[in-house]
Amino acid sequence: MAEHVLAIDQGTTSTRAIVFDATGAIVSVAQREHEQIFPRAGWVEHDPVEIWTNTEWVVSAVLSRGDVAARDLAGIGVTNQRETAIVWDRRTGRPVHNAIVWQDTRTQSRIDELAASGGTYRFAEQTGLPLAAYFSASKVAWILDHVPGARDAAEAGHLLFGTPDTWVVWNLTGGSRGGVHVTDVTNASRTLLMDLRTLDWSDELLAVWGIPRAMLPEIRSSSEVVGEVQLPGVARGVPVAGILGDQQAASFGQAAFDAGESKNTYGTGNFLLVNTGEEIVRSAHGLITTVAFRCGDDPARYAVEGSIAVTGSLVQWLRDNLGIISRSEEVERLASSVDDNGGAYFVPAFSGLFAPYWRPDARGALVGLTRYVTRAHIARAALESTAFQTRDVMEAVIADTGRTPTEIRVDGGMTRDDLLMQFQADILGIPVVRPKVVETTALGAAYAAGLATGVWSGFDDLRTHWREDVRFEPAMGIDERERRYRMWRKAVSKSLDWVDDDARALMGTGPDAT
Repeated sequence: MAEHVLAIDQGTTSTRAIVFDATGAIVSVAQREHEQIFPRAGWVEHDPVEIWTNTEWVVSAVLSRGDVAARDLAGIGVTNQRETAIVWDRRTGRPVHNAIVWQDTRTQSRIDELAASGGTYRFAEQTGLPLAAYFSASKVAWILDHVPGARDAAEAGHLLFGTPDTWVVWNLTGGSRGGVHVTDVTNASRTLLMDLRTLDWSDELLAVWGIPRAMLPEIRSSSEVVGEVQLPGVARGVPVAGILGDQQAASFGQAAFDAGESKNTYGTGNFLLVNTGEEIVRSAHGLITTVAFRCGDDPARYAVEGSIAVTGSLVQWLRDNLGIISRSEEVERLASSVDDNGGAYFVPAFSGLFAPYWRPDARGALVGLTRYVTRAHIARAALESTAFQTRDVMEAVIADTGRTPTEIRVDGGMTRDDLLMQFQADILGIPVVRPKVVETTALGAAYAAGLATGVWSGFDDLRTHWREDVRFEPAMGIDERERRYRMWRKAVSKSLDWVDDDARALMGTGPDAT
């Protein structure tokens, strides 16, 4: 029996493929970045064709590097940046517009209109989500309203919508020659179009956004065979057997299967998920209610989530926009060259602030500057902002649950930064635990696929593979911890109320922008 599983991780900045063996160990890795497209302030796009081309490349490369053949693969799991919206023509397989990325804020005026007549949480009972440009629905509606001929084509049944998982799976399974048009419950729960209780698309919400139901993929579980790869020469015939949004996949990879278990992922943004079991828990403190996973015909498991827009992408911004570093890996060394932030605090509200604030009017702010501050202090302030934002969402978790976690499991690329992990423990006041495999997003997708194809027998089997690597214990005194956090909250207050009519006009992002 084949005992390897391939995970495709289609992320915000790159696409990776990782082959895992039956112990959950990494056999081989391939990765390729894609272009970040910024047509205007607040607009963020990706080229779906580039994403698919990169997917083909990393799949081929990872099998070659690991000397793994298609016959060695029991299944393929797919995980992805979640809310990003892609619309394409089912006849040609060509996108009608660039993907509109989850960070994009061009639809804020539409969001404001809907919120004005029913409040920010008017759809939260159905969807678990606040009204925000973050989610997919407004992005799809924008494409239909602004791309010439798109609405007519959609109503004629020619256009398909999907988050990146849907796009990848459709192409893997044949594309315009019979590709399978599906998503899973976790990704569907991030669209503002799915009812959390029925796990089906809501006709009411489709009508609100003016999206034809025929555009939408079939909603499947997170762990089941949905189709087979049809690519000639590359993994042909291998079952696609797992689909999870990236943060749910990371939680799955951390073996957080039961109510109360949690994880925090450090990637382009940061995402803290707390499993709530089969109960749909409504947050009163700015967290999102979402689907954690569903395996086969079992009941869905739910979670509350604290979503932070900008963490790892701030390091990328320091590299690409300011040139403070030449490689992302340099930020820890630069930040470690100073003892503290020099009084500087960096609020990276490039797309507004997500959880727990949900303030689209906020914009990035670097405050507390003096001539003493150097690029090293700015690098340190950038890293510290990740820890402070995590404290913000942890405070919301504590307020919602009434319980302070005894530790937090972490994963994602930024967790390799020991300086950041130690500061995170210091600012939270609880241990931060890094596992041996920090690529838990890809691992979670592999687990989902492997469960569906018999590589692993169940959750208990998967739990045996989790291994602790490093435990960072808090070392900062409580007075110092709280003083720094108060300064952070003061810095956040300076970022608010920035976007108004004047700002929109000057940035070319007013309601008439096309």
